[in-house]
Amino acid sequence: MIRSMTGFGSATGEVDGTRFVVEVRAVNGKFYKSTLRLPDDLQPLEAEIDQAVSRRLGRGSVTVAVRVAAAPGAAAAARVNAAVVAEYLRQLRDAVPPDMREQCRFDAAAVLALPGAVEGGSEDRVLEQGRGVLARLLEEACDRVIEMRRREGAALAAQLRGLAVEMAARLDRIERRAPEVVVAYRERLRQRVDALLAEVGAALRDEDLIREVAIYADRSDIAEEVIRLKGHLAQFEQVLSPADGRPAGRVLDFLSQEMLREANTIGSKSSDGEITREIVEVKGLIDRIKEQAQNVE
Repeated sequence: MIRSMTGFGSATGEVDGTRFVVEVRAVNGKFYKSTLRLPDDLQPLEAEIDQAVSRRLGRGSVTVAVRVAAAPGAAAAARVNAAVVAEYLRQLRDAVPPDMREQCRFDAAAVLALPGAVEGGSEDRVLEQGRGVLARLLEEACDRVIEMRRREGAALAAQLRGLAVEMAARLDRIERRAPEVVVAYRERLRQRVDALLAEVGAALRDEDLIREVAIYADRSDIAEEVIRLKGHLAQFEQVLSPADGRPAGRVLDFLSQEMLREANTIGSKSSDGEITREIVEVKGLIDRIKEQAQNVE
């Protein structure tokens, strides 16, 4: 079954008091294009997140938003490494002469800025937690996007099949009408030529009539174009029910262009009013198919 390119999915998870929310939105797009909205702490994971989403959603403009929030009561502060800080202070005291130690004052902020004094900071903690939980949340969100795409794809497939059925019916009428056009041309030509020759007392030879009718029939023959257009319709139905589940939107778009090419040729070859009316309707149906195919993944 074909899938739409429109969908939305979200997933939520919590790790050690930190809550992660992932939202994935997809809309129409000729190719895969992603926009990622990540907190600053998770920016290093941008490439990993994009690769994970592109493997699941092969086509469309996709927006991925990740939100991170500490749960109520969760510890958000970094942990001070007391042993390291004590060692820094000891070394600083040893570096000061004994008679000057009473006058010395240490800046706590400067000490905590020293390497190793603070570990497990908020940024590092969120990045470590996010690397583990985001892969699962992205899979869940993409699953929901794909499920919505499948539901909308089923509705799209029904609309496209309806358009194809109507087009096939009009092609059948064109196919039945085509031989009648040649017969009608032959009768009109005979009547006109007979009327002109009667004024001079001459008669139309059958071989001359046959030759002119044959030229007209060859010039206005649309059988090949009708057959090709029907062949495109048969392939169109196969694409609507792909056996391998691969994206079908580009194939449908290509088929609709080929259908329009054949319809234009039929319209240019035929001078019959009834066929012209039918082919105008066929081209309208093809335009609607092209428009709907833009929504297919």
